[in-house]
Amino acid sequence: MLSMPADDKTQFDAAATIVSSAMKDIEDLPVIPREIQDILTIKPGERHRWLADGRLLSAGTRTVRLAGRARQITFHVFDPRVVEDLLDRGLVDQWRDEDVEAAAENRRRAAYKAKLTRSLKNAPKSATSANPASDEADVSLAGWEEFGREGFLR
Repeated sequence: MLSMPADDKTQFDAAATIVSSAMKDIEDLPVIPREIQDILTIKPGERHRWLADGRLLSAGTRTVRLAGRARQITFHVFDPRVVEDLLDRGLVDQWRDEDVEAAAENRRRAAYKAKLTRSLKNAPKSATSANPASDEADVSLAGWEEFGREGFLR
């Protein structure tokens, strides 16, 4: 809120004009990463993960050189309308639930794979699996003796 003494009406009008012109296009400015984290109450890891898998859409990138640093940094910026839509639809909570389910599934899959690896490592090797030629001798097919007597393609 802008307040000034009542006798400075011309200065108040000039200041109000400057502020209103500065605020006119503010809703079109892109949202930077720290702001989107504050607005959506998300952690940087969630922002990176959702950006990487396409759930959080970037409006582009910005490259800046910070004061006192030789290197430039590049970061994603976000459209304020997309951020507003995410808030309105409550997608952040839904994405967190999906992440929890995916992590649980990955843990189950890894536990099964580890169990399978341990069982294969500890299983005794049988003689038949070591010698595949012996597997052929153990096969008994109906009519095999008859085929052997008559010969091949008689």
